Amino acid sequence: MTTVTVITGANKGLGYETARRLIEQGHTVYVGARNAHRGEQAAKALGARPLLIDITDDASVTAAAEQVRAEVGHVDVLINNAGIAGPVAAVGELTAADLQGVFDTNVFGAVRTTRAFLPLLEAAGHASVVNVSSSLGSLAINADPAAHTDILPAWAPLLAYNTSKAALNMLTLLYAQAFPRVTVTSVDPGFTATDLNGHRGTQSVEEGAAVIVAAATAGPGATTATFVGATGHVPW
Repeated sequence: MTTVTVITGANKGLGYETARRLIEQGHTVYVGARNAHRGEQAAKALGARPLLIDITDDASVTAAAEQVRAEVGHVDVLINNAGIAGPVAAVGELTAADLQGVFDTNVFGAVRTTRAFLPLLEAAGHASVVNVSSSLGSLAINADPAAHTDILPAWAPLLAYNTSKAALNMLTLLYAQAFPRVTVTSVDPGFTATDLNGHRGTQSVEEGAAVIVAAATAGPGATTATFVGATGHVPW
C-alpha cells in the first residue's frame, strides 16, 4: 500500500523540498497550501496532489480532511509544517495580539490540523505526526543559550516565535501520550534560508528538510515524543 503523506505549507520552502524527497521515495503526497493556485502549481511540478487548506480556519481544515478521506481513506504521515515568524521587536514591546496572531498558525493551526486528521491517521494502523518546530522553542536552550551553541549557534529572544514553538513541543508530548499508536515527533530543521527569515538562513532547504524526511520515514518502530535536530536530540 502506498504511503499517504499530508504536508501543510508545502507549496514552497521546506514543505516543498520535503514533498519532493518523499515523492522520490514513493509516497503519495498531498501538498497543502492556503492559496489554491500556488498549491496546484506546486503539486503539478512535484507530481503530488493539491490540498487547499488554511490552518487558521476550522472549515478549511475540516474540508481538507474530508477531501483526503474521500480520495484515499487514510493518512500515514501528517507533517505540520506551515508556520510564521511573527513580529520582530523587543520583548517588552510585543502585545498579546502580536502573540495571538503567531499562535493561531504555529500552535492552534497544528491543533486544528492534527485533530481533523486523527481519524485518518488511526485508520492507517500506525501513523506518524511530524511537527516542524525549532531549537528556539527549547526551554533549556532559552534558559542558557551560551551553553547550547553546538545546537543553536545564533539565539534570538523572539517572544512570539520562541513561545509558539515551545507550545508546539508540548503538543508533541501530549498527543504522543494520548495516541500511543501514532508516533509524534518535533523536529528542528535548523537555520534554513526560506521566506520565513527573509532567506537569511545559513542552510539550504535540502539540508533543512533532511530531518523532516527522516522523521517522516522512520516507520512504525520509531520512538515517539522526541525532539530531534540535524545533530541528534534537542533538549526540551
